[in-house]
Amino acid sequence: MMFDLKSYLIARQQLINSALNDLLHQNGSKQRRIQKAMAYSLMAGGKRLRPILCMAAAEAVGGSVKAVLPAACAIEMIHTYSLIHDDLPAMDNDQLRRGKPTCHIRFDEATAILAGDSLLTFAFETLSTMDVPSSDSADKRLCVISRISKAVGARGMIEGQMHDMASEGTLLDQKQLQRMHELKTGALIQASAMTGGLLSNGTDAQIDHLKHYAHNIGLAFQIADDILNVEGDPEQMGKATGTDTMAGKNTYPALLGLKDSKLLAKMLVNNALQALEKFDNKSVPLRELAKYVIERKK
Repeated sequence: MMFDLKSYLIARQQLINSALNDLLHQNGSKQRRIQKAMAYSLMAGGKRLRPILCMAAAEAVGGSVKAVLPAACAIEMIHTYSLIHDDLPAMDNDQLRRGKPTCHIRFDEATAILAGDSLLTFAFETLSTMDVPSSDSADKRLCVISRISKAVGARGMIEGQMHDMASEGTLLDQKQLQRMHELKTGALIQASAMTGGLLSNGTDAQIDHLKHYAHNIGLAFQIADDILNVEGDPEQMGKATGTDTMAGKNTYPALLGLKDSKLLAKMLVNNALQALEKFDNKSVPLRELAKYVIERKK
């Protein structure tokens, strides 16, 4: 039976959205301004790629999607916090996100900053209180929290964002560009897949293969984003195109050209698929997600 990625993505997105709604409801009244701002950005749609990767990795090692759902939701909260802050005037100064006014435009800058902070802290509250069906549940929980913290902190995503801002107007070489995106985009994608494997009692070898898989699709994802910023459809993407060039950002198309950027993205996806060769049919969603990363239109 052929795997239907579109149906899989819709089902997983619905599951994640329902769980996020429940968590927001548990976190307090939706009438409070900070709650409204959190919900506005968190529930604005999006691909939910990172939490879906977490769940697909759990499936690949024989785990339960339901068991890793809280961690998957926490990962999406962290991702949304990063988008809120990236959109701020002090960062990328974007007006649209997912086809809607950005959080600081819809509310104000102070509220957007606090909404991002609230989502980040709520994510770690969720991670610290989630059930882990394992005899060493406390160790597993701490391992996941440590890994995600490193991925999104000053040695991961935040450092990548600093590199991105500091390099505007200067020309990075390919090695420097790759390192920047390994931190800014790839670190959380890698942590997402590894979290699913860790919480589902994957073996050390399986976790290592998931790490290699996610490292490659993380870079491929960023290259695809760079390409879409050049030739994507703003209507489909829900945000403006051409902004990277106007801001003088370092991108793969600017460094390599569109043709070679697309070839590099395909090579990375092939590397990711090779990392899954020792997995059985339970890894089909991960395989299809790797292809989707560079075939998507938004």
